[in-house]
Amino acid sequence: MRRVVRGFWGPRPESAEGLAERWRQTLEGLAALVPQATDDWSQVHSSGPADAITADGDALLAALRAAQSAADWSDLTGTGLRLVGTGTPGWEAEVSGLAGGEPEFLLQSVAVVLHTPDDAAVPEDALLALLARTWEPDFGDVSDDDVLDALEDDGGFLVGDPVVGRYGYLSPARAALAPEDLDAAREELPGGGVLLGLAAPGDGAAVVRAYRRLREAGALDPLPRPMDRAVL
Repeated sequence: MRRVVRGFWGPRPESAEGLAERWRQTLEGLAALVPQATDDWSQVHSSGPADAITADGDALLAALRAAQSAADWSDLTGTGLRLVGTGTPGWEAEVSGLAGGEPEFLLQSVAVVLHTPDDAAVPEDALLALLARTWEPDFGDVSDDDVLDALEDDGGFLVGDPVVGRYGYLSPARAALAPEDLDAAREELPGGGVLLGLAAPGDGAAVVRAYRRLREAGALDPLPRPMDRAVL
């Protein structure tokens, strides 16, 4: 099964050292939550073979600095990394991020794509909470292909708009706009953001209903363009 855990935010300049620490915390958190997929890490490049990489701060900082030395890198866009973790057969984690920049139109982001056996138990809420604590996004979601198809087909969702899935994360200003009677389990996270449990696996209709209610309430309004802040 393929599932995606994501976080998105607007412009937030950060040093390579600061980004390396966020990456380190992310990989350590993943190793604790899904150890089956994180025995070994490799860095995927836009061209050429992948390289083995360790999940420590020095190695991650070197990878970020190497990315920033590329001819087409821009501090306005942000610094991207793409890592793949492997372990137990049938398990794989891909982590990609673009962060630390000041884009006016392109959201910064981090995404964990997990490939697991269909019947595997995965702590999806804890994975989204990990990204929320570590990256301080504006919004985030746990989705799969069926959920995203349902949102596009039945919810009016357009790629690039704020979104929730089976679980959703809302930054403090967004959480304040969420309807009090929304059918969701709520967990307040450090910093004032809220983790929402919205639907069981396979219940795309419940995700669409929650998405519509949150959008109508303004909790999923896009950041204004050109963007001038990281969160709503």
